[in-house]
Amino acid sequence: MVRYLCLFIGNSVLLILMGRLMLFPEFKFVFIFLPILGGVFYFFYSKNRSNYLVSLLLIASVIFYALPNWSDSYIIISSIVFNYACYKVMHIWKNKEKLILYSGVAFNLLLICYFKYSFFIVDNISYITGHSWHFEKFILPVGISFYTFQQIAFLVDCYRDKSVNYNFKEYALFVSFFPQLIAGPIVHHKELMPQLMRLSDQKISSKLVSLGVAIFIVGVFKKLVLADNFAPISDTIFGQFDDGLILDSLSAWIGAVSYSLQLYFDFSAYSDMAVGLGLMFGIQLPINFNSPYKAVSVIDFWRRWHITLSAFLRDYLYIALGGNRHGNIRRYTNLLLTMLIGGLWHGAGWGFIIWGGIHGCYLIINHAYRYMYKQYNFLLLPVYLCQVITVLAVILAWVFFRSENLTGALLMIKSMFFLGEALKVTIWTSLDLIFIVMGLFTVFFLPNTLQFFAYKPDNKLWYEAFNCSMGGVCFFKTRYGVMLGFLAAISLMFMPKQTVFIYFNF
Repeated sequence: MVRYLCLFIGNSVLLILMGRLMLFPEFKFVFIFLPILGGVFYFFYSKNRSNYLVSLLLIASVIFYALPNWSDSYIIISSIVFNYACYKVMHIWKNKEKLILYSGVAFNLLLICYFKYSFFIVDNISYITGHSWHFEKFILPVGISFYTFQQIAFLVDCYRDKSVNYNFKEYALFVSFFPQLIAGPIVHHKELMPQLMRLSDQKISSKLVSLGVAIFIVGVFKKLVLADNFAPISDTIFGQFDDGLILDSLSAWIGAVSYSLQLYFDFSAYSDMAVGLGLMFGIQLPINFNSPYKAVSVIDFWRRWHITLSAFLRDYLYIALGGNRHGNIRRYTNLLLTMLIGGLWHGAGWGFIIWGGIHGCYLIINHAYRYMYKQYNFLLLPVYLCQVITVLAVILAWVFFRSENLTGALLMIKSMFFLGEALKVTIWTSLDLIFIVMGLFTVFFLPNTLQFFAYKPDNKLWYEAFNCSMGGVCFFKTRYGVMLGFLAAISLMFMPKQTVFIYFNF
């Protein structure tokens, strides 16, 4: 047993030392790291050594994250150790629980503020005071926004629920599990920890593993073939506006829609790959993305886009601020504050804060409209019109999210509404336009991956039903096998190109 584990560790170390962090849709992950890990994992499983599985996944997660980021690995290690210590001490010193909770939350917030926002704060203080303060900008530690929020939620829940009892190994894997560590989902401990605790006793179905492989392949295709090919279009047009050049309205809309599609497929791809990888190792991760551009309102949009972040902001910020318990004015204030903080979570820049503020205003308008309809039978719009209004509002807000500076964002918004003089410069092709139309058709008229495979991790009966009847689409049929093979073959053609997930920056 030991020699197989050593083989996995040795090969993985050599592999990762060759370069930067492995990304899921890369050759060295798909053809070296994942097969070696899977082989060792299922070798232990087949030999009834399931008690090694949690340790193996923890080692794999450490290798995946820490070796290529060895200079920053102390951050996540110290974060895991400190938060677990807070959790343990909270159970021992019951009369000091609140103090320990506040200390733990403060530590996590200070950690993320120092590494993510310190330079932004110093720059703004320098601008306001007129003094030149020098503060070196950090390269953002990978995944810090995700594992920090995940552990804040854990501490708050441990304070509320005294029955929580986890060992350090399971907790460390809960935080560092490699499929969800870098860009989510932000997993709640009650969703993941029970699965880790029973991993050694659980029967891992070959059908479930095959489903994971299928979802992973679709995610790779979305990233390499769709998202990465929208990027050049949006980058070119946004770059022109950021440099102060004002393009015509059509070009501005093409740039905004291209980025909206790039971000959609990029985040959707990562979410699919995370779910697929989890299933390969018998772990069901929560759904984090559910066709948000089909939303009929901004409220509905935030129930579909980055679902786990929305749940965190609702449960641990909005409700903590008072939620809707103190009248409409307080409710709307809480909504705006929550979305401003949600915008700031995405990045240290005024564009992100403005984007969050815009969505806060959208939500206020949305809730006010619902109130008017319920109280006074206000005008009820058709569903299709609600969808159009929602997606247009979301696209406009993405302009501030994507632009490198506020001047470029404002110039682009002006151009989109035919305001001001615009240069007639064609920096897109008819092929780009056809690609955008195909992307829009995929978004609005095709089922998403998890709908296609009927993946429902929140349904406790789903797992058993799937194992018994295969559930959803039976991709073992020839036509589905051919389709997945085709997607995999096309993805391999694009795999040599360098890629990065947008949410890695957050």
